[in-house]
Amino acid sequence: MGSTSSIQFCRRNNKTFLRIFMILVLSCIPGLTNLCSNPSVTTPTDLLPSNPSDTLSSLDSLDLEGYISFNDVNNASKDFGNRYQLPPLAILHPRSVSDISTMMRHIVGSTSNLTVAARGHGHSLQGQALAHQGVVINMESLTSPGMKIHKGKQPYVDVSGGELWINILRETLNYGLSPKSWTDYLHLTVGGTLSNAGISGQAFKHGPQINNVYQLEIVTGKGEVVTCSEKRNSELFHSVLGGLGQFGIITRARISLGPAPHMVKWIRALYSDFSAFSRDQEHLISKKNAFDYVEGFVIINRTDILKNWRSSFTPNDSTKANQFKSDGKTLYCLEVVKYFNSEQANTINQEIKKLLSELSYIPSTLFSSEVPYIEFLDRVHNAETKLRAKGRITWCGQMLVRGEINRDIMS
Repeated sequence: MGSTSSIQFCRRNNKTFLRIFMILVLSCIPGLTNLCSNPSVTTPTDLLPSNPSDTLSSLDSLDLEGYISFNDVNNASKDFGNRYQLPPLAILHPRSVSDISTMMRHIVGSTSNLTVAARGHGHSLQGQALAHQGVVINMESLTSPGMKIHKGKQPYVDVSGGELWINILRETLNYGLSPKSWTDYLHLTVGGTLSNAGISGQAFKHGPQINNVYQLEIVTGKGEVVTCSEKRNSELFHSVLGGLGQFGIITRARISLGPAPHMVKWIRALYSDFSAFSRDQEHLISKKNAFDYVEGFVIINRTDILKNWRSSFTPNDSTKANQFKSDGKTLYCLEVVKYFNSEQANTINQEIKKLLSELSYIPSTLFSSEVPYIEFLDRVHNAETKLRAKGRITWCGQMLVRGEINRDIMS
């Protein structure tokens, strides 16, 4: 019995790994976009609308609960990757799923050669959210029906594909619950991250976000509204999750929830040897009842990196931390987190001390902090807000955002 369970567990892990691997490979292929849009620098004339004026007129005549904009399309002409600038012909701002369905049916039934792309918060890198001289669907306009939380033995939240993860977190925390797996940046849409994978430091424990979905509502390329799950329309369900928008538009999702902790113990430590760094990471993600979040990043030639941490982290040994020199070095930062509630405050430090004793980091670089759960999960946006206030990043320079945040987050 134990052997069979182990085999099934390994198969599930292998399946998850293969899905993530394929998602990463596909996301690196230039030209891969939502449904039938094409992010090439120049769009072939046979893919452009044959008669733009007739096309605009036909779009304007659609019976919609939301609306279509034709003039202000600049914000939908580029994405986070900043590699392409491809203005759409129109932007649909849907108020209901039927608006999206109506648009898709209209395009399929016309001879206009219009392309379509669903756009959440515009954080795609390869032009997936662009539709040159086509229609971009602004998914953030789709907020109804509202969020519904089911408590029960297997709690979940039903939410629009255009809802932001940060709003889901805030609402579910009111019930003592939260989704189990996250991305590092929460100001993204549900449909957007589920179309990719949704990977962060919790993925080793709960899988990526696409592994924590019970059910989806999809608008297909033909305009059909379909509900799918592992048992119902399962092929569509597994194709859409991590499918980069190629198999349909996610308009609603049922997401698994679990108990939400109150606080987190947030720890950073440095390594000079990559082998030791990667070995410790592998050890932590394979160990039961270890940390709840494990990630890492590389630091190259950062002067006084530990000094920058002091505004939010406390060194384990201040004297040795002051003596550590980071100039000109390539270092590897291990970042781990342990969740806990107030009644566990006394025992959590003992558990962490034991876990850290099994690792090979540079002792003088051990830093820690205690912050509320929501503050840790929303840390990247908080850092982004600080950097924007300093004028260090703008929308046009977004490719600098994550690099700057990695350098200056919580400093």
